[in-house]
Amino acid sequence: MTSERPDMRASDAERERIAELLREAVAEGRLDMDEFDQRLETAYKARTRGELEPLVQDLPAPGSAVAPVGSSAPAPLGGSAANWPARIGGPATSTGGFALWGGFNRRGRWTVARKFTAFAMWGGGEIDLRDAHFEDRETVIRCFTIMGGIHVTAPPELNVEVRGIGIMGGFGEGSNEDGEIAPDSPRVRITGFALMGGVGVERKRTKAERRRLKEAKEAKEAELEARRRRELEGPDGGGSGEGSKKL
Repeated sequence: MTSERPDMRASDAERERIAELLREAVAEGRLDMDEFDQRLETAYKARTRGELEPLVQDLPAPGSAVAPVGSSAPAPLGGSAANWPARIGGPATSTGGFALWGGFNRRGRWTVARKFTAFAMWGGGEIDLRDAHFEDRETVIRCFTIMGGIHVTAPPELNVEVRGIGIMGGFGEGSNEDGEIAPDSPRVRITGFALMGGVGVERKRTKAERRRLKEAKEAKEAELEARRRRELEGPDGGGSGEGSKKL
C-alpha cells in the first residue's frame, strides 16, 4: 500500500482487497472477531486510501508482506492446498518405520522418501501426512503388517491411491472428510498387505485447519451481515430501506 497520496479516493476493488486481507488475518488468528468486525466496517465506509492503510499496517498477508491496496494480485490461498509446491523436494528425513512388539510414528514436519516402507508385527505404526513434506511428486508408501496395524492419515486435498491386500485382515480407507483434491499436490500410492492385521487410511484435517476453516466461515458470515446492515442504512448512514422512506 502506498502512502504518497493518502487523500486519493479509494475504489471498491481496494476496499475488497482490504476486506480479503482482514478475512485471512482472522482465519490465521491474528484478529479476534470483534476486531475483525470493527475493521471490516471501517474498510467498507472508508472514502480514501489514507483511511484504509491503518487497517492492515500490522497485518502481513499470509506467506508474504502486505501487498499494495491497488495491487491486482490475488490474495494468497489459505489452507494446506496452497502450500503443496513448497512441500515437494528436498532430502528425505525418513525412509521407513519398523515395529515389533512396539510401535513407531511419523508425524508433524517430516519429509517422506519417494519410497517409504513400513512394517509392523505384533505392534502398530502411525504415518501422518498432514504436515509432511515429500521428497518427490510421486511417492510410494508400502505397508506390511502381521498381526499388527498401521494407520495412515492424509489431508483431504492430497492425491492418495490405496492398493493393498488384506488376508484375514483389512487393507483400505476408513472415514473421510470431504475435500477437493489439489491439482498440484503430490501423488501418493499406498500398497502392501495385512496378514491377520490391518492397514487403514483416513482423510482428515488437522485441528488447526478445521479451526481455520470455521473462523473463515464465521468471518464471511460477519462480512455478509455487515454488508446487509450497510445496505439498509444507505450511503449516508441515515437509512435507505423502505422503512426510512416512511414519514
